[in-house]
Amino acid sequence: MTTDRVYNVLFLCTGNSVQSILAESILNGESKGRFRGYSAGSQPKGEVHPLALETLRALGYGSTSFRSKSWDEFAGSAPLQMDFVFTVCDNVAGEACPVWLGHPMTAHWGVEDPAAVEGTEMKKGQAFSKAARFLKNRISAFLSLPLTSIDKLALETRLREIGTLEGSTRPQGKVA
Repeated sequence: MTTDRVYNVLFLCTGNSVQSILAESILNGESKGRFRGYSAGSQPKGEVHPLALETLRALGYGSTSFRSKSWDEFAGSAPLQMDFVFTVCDNVAGEACPVWLGHPMTAHWGVEDPAAVEGTEMKKGQAFSKAARFLKNRISAFLSLPLTSIDKLALETRLREIGTLEGSTRPQGKVA
């Protein structure tokens, strides 16, 4: 892998309304142009959760131009080839994923769905902030990997290990 190229990363979740949106925006904000994040869902909800956008704004990340979209936009003969595909919710990790052009590296980085939290607005907001923090920790670990000097097997191992960081829903998570 060369150092002058931009790597494409796809984050998958079932509804593409919370975790995958958070991850896409955080990666784009933290990667200094080395990576381009995208997100999609197996069964898109049709809209991005308002608390996901509010959380991104509060943390200083981009929160505009997001839409809930199907992973079909990135599968098969899609014009954009992904280098990495990460599932960020357990439901989608158990689904049969499409065939990805170029055979990207994959791993499961599941975090709990903050949209499932019930209670006060404060409690819900804390759940979204917590999910964003866990995803940022994974993304920071990912961005620190020496992609140009690590062999494929070691990189695959490291990607899976990142999925077991604090907040993991499945320490021995299934790979997308």
